[in-house]
Amino acid sequence: MEYLILKNPVADWLVALVVVAAVAAGLDAVKSILARRLAVLAARTEAKWDDIAVAALRSTKLLVLVIVGVYAGASFLVLSDKAQLFLGRVAITAVLLQVAIWGDHALRTWLKAKRAERSEDPDRITSSAAITFLIRVLLWAVVVLMVLDNLGVNITTLVASLGIGGIAIALAVQSILGDLFASLSIVLDKPFVVGDFIIVGTMLGTVEKIGLKTTRVRSLSGEQIVFSNNDLLTSRVQNLRRMESRRVVFQFAVSHLTPAPVLRELSEMVKGIVSAQPQVRFDRAHLNGIAAPSFNYETVYYVDNTDYAVYMNVQQEIYLGILAGLQERGVALALPVQTVKLAREAMPAQPEPATSLAKTGADDARAA
Repeated sequence: MEYLILKNPVADWLVALVVVAAVAAGLDAVKSILARRLAVLAARTEAKWDDIAVAALRSTKLLVLVIVGVYAGASFLVLSDKAQLFLGRVAITAVLLQVAIWGDHALRTWLKAKRAERSEDPDRITSSAAITFLIRVLLWAVVVLMVLDNLGVNITTLVASLGIGGIAIALAVQSILGDLFASLSIVLDKPFVVGDFIIVGTMLGTVEKIGLKTTRVRSLSGEQIVFSNNDLLTSRVQNLRRMESRRVVFQFAVSHLTPAPVLRELSEMVKGIVSAQPQVRFDRAHLNGIAAPSFNYETVYYVDNTDYAVYMNVQQEIYLGILAGLQERGVALALPVQTVKLAREAMPAQPEPATSLAKTGADDARAA
């Protein structure tokens, strides 16, 4: 037991090993007990913090606990300054990485809980995902810098170098950075979110994913349309999901042979047909044009439902009602027919040729 190994007797090495095992096992036992207690508490409550704490605790790495135990056991040994410095740096690095792992798992668990709530607003889910990503990147960046500083790296020079290099990289990948910042603008300003039906120029569809560089939209015909975030942000986007009501304008024309009293009745007829439809607010119906060979009517109403199928059902019933009302009154719809009348004019008398006149004069002289 008094035999020296690296200037320490065997007895001290055995004590150090016992301390390493005791510390690692003790910390692991504490972790397991806390995780079980919090899991029981989480099952009884609807709060989210306990679920997040359980997920973070369960992500504790056994290797980190062993490294902490080794650092504790080393205190019972006589080691050189370099060995003590090395063990200290390794232990601090392990603890810092474990803290980053805890934070990363906690953030991912929180985001997963947000997505699991079906009643959650899609706007908040999209914003939560972006904010979670930024916090995770910031967390790991800070931890990496702290680890490098702990290992003796001059991070001041490193940060300055990264700043200069970052400018050069930014100039080289400015289109990618433009899409990245456009993605952040979309997430924070929320002109649309996942699940919205949008129209961009001549393309339309449902937003499926808002990525860091592109936004993907599923069109009505089934194919996926990929937009660059920067181009999408500078375009005029129509968001039909946020439409509170649908304004509908339609026209029809009746024959110019329709008498004036019937023309006056048609506006009231259309008003009654439109007002009878469910989820509809009538606005107006007027004779708004007289152009041969028809009288033109314009009708405006609102559908208090954003569902396109509801709008089409209402419009169909209105059209059928108007056709039935016109048939009852004996009014015909105007057809785009143009009548052309041709008039035949009398042809003017043509003078006789000069040769015929000369011949006639010669015959008269011979007869005389």
